[in-house]
Amino acid sequence: MEITKDILYVGVNDHLVDLFEGQYDVPNGMAYNSYLICDDKVAVMDSVDAHFTDEWITKIAAALGERTPDYLVVQHMEPDHSGSVAAFAQAYPGTTIVASAQAFNMMKAYFGTDYADRRVVVKEGDTLPLGTHTLHFVTAPMVHWPEVIMTYDDADKVLFSADAFGKFGALDVEEPWLPEARRYFIGIVGKYGVQVQAVLKKAAALDIETVCSLHGPVLHKEQLGDVLAAYDAWSAYRPETEGVLVAYSSIYGHTAEAANRLAEALREKGVETVAMDLARCDMAEAVAQAFRFSKLVLATPTYNADVFPFMKEFIHHLTERNYQNRTVAFIENGSWAPMAAKVMTKMLEGSKNLTYAATTVTVRGALNAASEAQLAALADELSR
Repeated sequence: MEITKDILYVGVNDHLVDLFEGQYDVPNGMAYNSYLICDDKVAVMDSVDAHFTDEWITKIAAALGERTPDYLVVQHMEPDHSGSVAAFAQAYPGTTIVASAQAFNMMKAYFGTDYADRRVVVKEGDTLPLGTHTLHFVTAPMVHWPEVIMTYDDADKVLFSADAFGKFGALDVEEPWLPEARRYFIGIVGKYGVQVQAVLKKAAALDIETVCSLHGPVLHKEQLGDVLAAYDAWSAYRPETEGVLVAYSSIYGHTAEAANRLAEALREKGVETVAMDLARCDMAEAVAQAFRFSKLVLATPTYNADVFPFMKEFIHHLTERNYQNRTVAFIENGSWAPMAAKVMTKMLEGSKNLTYAATTVTVRGALNAASEAQLAALADELSR
């Protein structure tokens, strides 16, 4: 695939993976992106997962013909991108490896060598001339590993953005960027909002026509306004949508009934509302929706003087990713000693700028007139 007349796509699609990073469901697979910049010198931008080494090296050889690469730029050492570096270095012994100092330390750990005899160590502001194209290196620590660099090509105004601006899904599957980019960002990068904000400030100083990330499609100028706005909202922990996620766990169905009754009441009041059963939905999608919406309702039974395990896991995912700047409400159930609201409040006490609804719904076993009145009051409060 030609990105510009000098830049070619040589990445691969993975439809063998079921859980990306061992935890994220990827029904449409994953893309591991790699690019060639063909100038007086040839630069390969990143490698691919080790399962696809042969396919990747064959693509490079076919694209270059009689030429050989002068440089391999390693922006990120996570194995889905660095898994073929050692094989590439063996196949092209004359190629110089370009990476950050920390990346070379990681190569020593992964490959047993830091390529001391054939490397260029780069840092913020360093450049690499290829001919017409000059590569400018931008450090991006903790987006989302400490060694990450991004690379700006000043000739074609392309930002090679490492994992930033990527998404779940292989490139041979048509789907919109936003939903899977949101799930990808919140799940993988969500903890590092401050660092992403710092990188966005650096990107704002560049004249970018195209973004080439390590996952997902090539993004062109007409898309970049929406993409950057989404990243700015996510990394600043601002709600993306005014509305409510009702996240619930239930044992015998009574808590589920209360959660769904509330969701329906909110919809009737014109509030965009999604209800998700944490035992049955994709947990990463539920977490992404919690960050998407401005308000969150947590509904769960008391369980062993605590909360139901799926709810406990969900709240852990939220707090681990710095959940903040939202309104939170509780529905608790307890046949004899309802404690869930108290436990959930305690779990969230480290989260910044949370506003708690004045109404807490307490169900004692099954809904009755009192708890139904509380549901109505909570619907009124959340719709204001």
